[in-house]
Amino acid sequence: MKKMLGFIIALFVTAPSFAGKTYQVTGPVVDISESAIVIQKGKEKWEIAKDANTQIKGDLQKGAKVTVDYTMSATNIEVKPGKAKK
Repeated sequence: MKKMLGFIIALFVTAPSFAGKTYQVTGPVVDISESAIVIQKGKEKWEIAKDANTQIKGDLQKGAKVTVDYTMSATNIEVKPGKAKK
C-alpha cells in the first residue's frame, strides 16, 4: 500500500512536467465565453480554451490587456500515405 501511495504522490508531483512547454500570448481580450478566451495578437485573433480549472487573476473583461500562459498538446495524429523513407 505504501508503494502505491508513493507512486501516486510521485505522479502528481511530476505531472506538470508531462504537460510540455508553456507558451505565452499577450494582448487585449476580444471575447470571453465559458470555454474560451479570444485575444487580439497583431492582426490575428487567438482563441484559447479555458475551463473551471483555469486560474484567473484580476477582473477579466473585454478590452482588458492580458497575458495568457498555455500549452500545446496533440489530441489526434493521422499519418498520411506517402513515400516511405529507405
